[in-house]
Amino acid sequence: MNQLNNGFTIFLSLLVEAIPFLLLGVVFSSLLLFFIDERKLVTLMPTNPLFGALFGSMIGFLFPVCECGNVPVARRFLMQGIPTPVAIGFLLAAPTINPIVIWATWTAFRGQPEIVILRVILSLTIATIIGFVFSFQKDLTPIVQPALARYLKFNPPTKLKSPNVRQNSLISQPAGGLNLLQSGNYWLGGNGITGLPQPINSSLGADNSTGSVFSKPTADKMQLVLENTIQELRELGGVLVLGSAIAAAIQVLAPRDVIISLGAGPITSIIAMLILAAVVSICSTVDSFFALSFASTFTSGSLLAFLVFGPMIDLKGIGLLLTIFKPKTVFYFFALAGLLTFLFTLFINLHII
Repeated sequence: MNQLNNGFTIFLSLLVEAIPFLLLGVVFSSLLLFFIDERKLVTLMPTNPLFGALFGSMIGFLFPVCECGNVPVARRFLMQGIPTPVAIGFLLAAPTINPIVIWATWTAFRGQPEIVILRVILSLTIATIIGFVFSFQKDLTPIVQPALARYLKFNPPTKLKSPNVRQNSLISQPAGGLNLLQSGNYWLGGNGITGLPQPINSSLGADNSTGSVFSKPTADKMQLVLENTIQELRELGGVLVLGSAIAAAIQVLAPRDVIISLGAGPITSIIAMLILAAVVSICSTVDSFFALSFASTFTSGSLLAFLVFGPMIDLKGIGLLLTIFKPKTVFYFFALAGLLTFLFTLFINLHII
């Protein structure tokens, strides 16, 4: 009974931490959908894959969302034709490279400023490398969920060429009238359509003959933002609840002291903190205070491993990632982020700090 109570407490704490930031990300993605012209947004992105990945990794400084809120924004980036390196760089780095998290890390490790600096540098470096790696995947069909792949197939960004005649990528449908904008997601069943927004086809009367959503009055746009926000919260909130429940169950079944006992050496301590980061699934805005509790017994490299890897990949966020990417792609994210974090932090343990 005590374990059940602890698990329920952890579950609620994860939800309470995550929901505000998920809401922030969903609202921002909806605003991006209805108020930002994707053609203009694409023109601002670097064409070089490496610089694009670095640019995407730094966007989070302007849009402070954590590892729950970055998923709907990254999905919107892909839907609007933003280059893949930019979207993936943002997806992995935004939870760390933003003023809120940097300030929280400085507050926790004020006596160890090198932790703050190295957290930013490693997060930027790893996210840029992974984004650059995925730039070689020109066709997104093999790596994204089928619904998103179909959406991109019928609404490619290359169609948006004429400044006067703009085909709205969220309104157009393939021949035969198949509705690509249905609800349902990877975990919650349905037809596999992963959170692509429906509100455009609402009673506001938007259709292919009306032209752009951007020509609508602001009041209508705000109604569309509200409808899209509710739609994405319903779908992404479902997988967030499931992921939080899994993370809470594992924390109860795998006591923290068992993981801590592995943290004596420069290698085992990193491995232990990588595991702990994935299992605990703590929000990036407060994870530095959690890591601070291990500062007296764990190596600096292992603390950095927790602070860098956790915001990129954790059990709570995997379900959200699966609303965009196929399971094998999420595994590649997990493996690449884990391997790069291990190598960099091991070097820090052995040669720097």
